[in-house]
Amino acid sequence: MVMWKKKPTKNARALRRDLTDAERRLWYGLRDRRLKGRKFRRQYAIGRYVVDFVCLEEMLVVEIDGGQHVDAVAEDAVRSSWLEGQGFRVLRFWNNDVLKNTDGVLTKIAGSFGPHPDPLPQAGEGALTGDNRP
Repeated sequence: MVMWKKKPTKNARALRRDLTDAERRLWYGLRDRRLKGRKFRRQYAIGRYVVDFVCLEEMLVVEIDGGQHVDAVAEDAVRSSWLEGQGFRVLRFWNNDVLKNTDGVLTKIAGSFGPHPDPLPQAGEGALTGDNRP
């Protein structure tokens, strides 16, 4: 969420170790393809920025903003504009929203997805059962 003078990948590693409560809660809902089968990465370096979460297949960045962002509106706008210029969509949520309404935040993120590029088979589809064995 901050521009770094050091290498973003080194900072990303440190940030992955030190998640905020809101980031930890949202990560639980995003990890292991739990949200509609999409793969998310956390504290991921894109250019000179380290974003909170990104789904590369959707070109979607999810940022969690704490109180320090009240004074950083202009910086956040520059950052979002640069990411959008790289083809990413950016969704921003306040820490409070994530902590108090995690399911609502996850629903909003899932609602921003397009159709899955490689849909998983539906229940029973392609499965061998006693009724359709060769």
